[in-house]
This record gives sequence, structure tokens and C-alpha cells, in this order.
Amino acid sequence: MPSDRISRLLDDIRHLDAGHFELVQALRETILGLDPSISEEVKYGGFLFSSGKPFCGVFSYAKHVSLEFGEGASLPDAFQVLEGADKFRRHIKLLSVEDIRSKHVRDYLVLARGLAAEP
Repeated sequence: MPSDRISRLLDDIRHLDAGHFELVQALRETILGLDPSISEEVKYGGFLFSSGKPFCGVFSYAKHVSLEFGEGASLPDAFQVLEGADKFRRHIKLLSVEDIRSKHVRDYLVLARGLAAEP
């Protein structure tokens, strides 16, 4: 069951943009569905997901939803969808629920979670 902070942020997103709300919800379901031990919290204006340590975040912006990886520069980018030039971070810009499939989001989530689990 989501915390009050999670519920409030979801309500804010839903009121601002129904499409972003649907996309954020689909991403949350995908991420949390990877493993029951994954936790979620509101941080930095979005949702931060952890499995031992944080491995990704979901943020709703004016024109897109971003799936962000703190260690994204270490992820193999087989599908060439990671964006960003930071030393560590990478992100995937999403415009629709269909992008979750077409941009192979689950594959990147599995890789990012695996990196977070490494000692």
C-alpha cells in the first residue's frame, strides 16, 4: 500500500496530466513487479526505487516522464535508448505507455537492479 507521500505525488501528477499519470503508474507496476523486496519512496520530486540501494527513479516533467538511473553510464545500452552525458547518470525519456515496451525498459531495469545488488 502506497505511503501518504506517494499517494499525494500520484494525485498531483494525475491532476496535471492524465497521460503522465497512466505512464507513471505503468512504470511503477513494472518496477515493483520485478521483485517484492523493492521499496519505493518519494525523493527529489519523483519516485525512487531501491533494492538494497537505489537503482532507479521515475520523474514526471512537463513534456515527458523520465526513468533515471544513477549508475546508468555503467549499463550496457544494447537498444540505444539511454540518454545523457553525465559521468554516472543516464535516463530514458518516455512519452507513452507503449514506450515501456518499445524502449525495452524492463531489460534496463533488470540490469540496473543487478548493479545495485553488487557489493
